[in-house]
Amino acid sequence: MDNQPTKIRLNKFLAERLGMSRREADEIIEKGKVSVDGKTAVLGARIDKNNKVCYNKKIIPFEAEYSYLAFNKPVGYVCSRRAQGNAPTLYELLPEKYHNLKTVGRLDKDSSGLILLTNDGDFAFKMTHPKFRKRKVYEVELNKPLEPLHQQMISDFGVLLDDGPSKFTVVRNEPSSSLSRTVRDQRGARETTESHNDRPLGRGRPPVDGREGVGPRKSMAKAQYLAILSEGRNRQIRRTFASLGYKVVKLHRISFGPYEINDLAPGKCDIIKP
Repeated sequence: MDNQPTKIRLNKFLAERLGMSRREADEIIEKGKVSVDGKTAVLGARIDKNNKVCYNKKIIPFEAEYSYLAFNKPVGYVCSRRAQGNAPTLYELLPEKYHNLKTVGRLDKDSSGLILLTNDGDFAFKMTHPKFRKRKVYEVELNKPLEPLHQQMISDFGVLLDDGPSKFTVVRNEPSSSLSRTVRDQRGARETTESHNDRPLGRGRPPVDGREGVGPRKSMAKAQYLAILSEGRNRQIRRTFASLGYKVVKLHRISFGPYEINDLAPGKCDIIKP
């Protein structure tokens, strides 16, 4: 019995191989588009490496070739396969061969920075499940300097939101901080390195219309912070600051677990190792 191949759910297999959600996989099973060993598949089926699975009469190899990407998402793009209104999807910027990959977590349309993509479900789980507490670091620009009391509230006590308390570390983005120095070095690299499009990078991120971004206004110099957290709730950073009367002007993720954005140009991707 120990030598029996491990069976997995058919919808999980389809989702990972075809780059879709498990719900979407169930839908194509229900529509009779999937067969196992020549017979129409049914919901809840389990398969192993000895089964021949076909989708639209094309064989889907059991052994997967996993891919792992780091992508620098520009402002204005959404982390989904379908455009939302006038906002395009980040997949429009990815080479077609990577369109089967899924994002590991998300960044909202108005945020930029590091997004990981993969077709390895176990990797995605270990990067996003709260129990693994993967640290994420963001550059944050507010519309006004953060009051020391509010900084202490967020970092030491947390702020109560509709979906529970929100607590993360907030530090001023200054050269005096070792973490801030690292961020500043990375930012300098982005500004001086030629992009893959052979143009110099600016401090800002290109919006959807392709125009160059501009650097932070001098008046915002004292409203630059780093937010370090291990949670991943929807728009958590923005909502936390908004609850205290601040507006996030810029939100840019520079690291996720052991992966850093470094000098990766906006709209470009690099292969990473898990």
